[in-house]
Amino acid sequence: MSADETRDGVKLTNLDGPLFDGAEATKRDLVDYLDAVRDRILPVLRGRALSVIRVRPGQAPFMQKNLPAYAPSWIRRVSVWAEASQRQVTYALCDDRPTLLWFANQRAVEYHPALILRDRATHLVLDLDPPDLAARDGGAGDGGAFGLAVRAALLVRQALDDAGLAGAVKTSGAKGVHVFVPVAEGVAVDDLAAATRALAARAERLDPALATTAFIREDRQGKVFIDSTRAGGATVVAAYSPRIRPGTPVSFPVAWEDLDRVAPADFTLRTVPGLLAGGDPWAALLPDPRPLPADLVAEGHTIPVARVQAMHEGRRRARARRTP
Repeated sequence: MSADETRDGVKLTNLDGPLFDGAEATKRDLVDYLDAVRDRILPVLRGRALSVIRVRPGQAPFMQKNLPAYAPSWIRRVSVWAEASQRQVTYALCDDRPTLLWFANQRAVEYHPALILRDRATHLVLDLDPPDLAARDGGAGDGGAFGLAVRAALLVRQALDDAGLAGAVKTSGAKGVHVFVPVAEGVAVDDLAAATRALAARAERLDPALATTAFIREDRQGKVFIDSTRAGGATVVAAYSPRIRPGTPVSFPVAWEDLDRVAPADFTLRTVPGLLAGGDPWAALLPDPRPLPADLVAEGHTIPVARVQAMHEGRRRARARRTP
């Protein structure tokens, strides 16, 4: 078998080299996986500004937002103003098989599409990040941490039910869980962000011993962090995207009733194609979009933006440490 080949007009090179340390996979395995699941992953990437995380031999993984100048001219792209860096960023739109194969050949392992689709918000997302139990108390490891994330996800589900909303859940591909809530067209981004904060706060109130919305890590006290900051121009790793983790796990959709019966390691580059033989579980599990309740949005607008609040608190603490 040659280390080089061409598929759909895309030249693929050095396919037999290891993907990254601990991947238990080669670059060919990545290409084959993405090609095998293209009919599942392309629908969640199509039309959305794409950031990827690439890994080159001997280098640390890095996130790529700007499409490089050497990218083929046939790749569709979109230019977006980035407030943080005060510049235009040219993102790729991964809309078809050749583009996906080109990214695979670039050793793009992780796929992080924008939550905005053609200038409109489509989903509200809560990212549930459990504590590192092994580091905290020498026990449980990722399995136990994932179990905590599952319990927190069920709090979010209860908060959604109480608000008249519905969502779908997937593993993050690491030790956490992502809850996606489709929202009706026309919602303003600041209202979506407010509703996300309110849902996180409501879930936290259901079990404050388990979950927290504290953005500063040292304030979380070993609880599951409900991250409400994935709104507006943010990205979240796509369903079916591999992750740069040992064994190359994949972010994979799970029915709510099965969430406590799975582990992140169940879904990898090698296992997922067989699991998708029967259809597209992410498309099947996502509920229809619903409008955001006015009271949820109003409550959220009274809650400070976590990143901004954390920045001010960090500066305050730094000043306090400098004061004799």
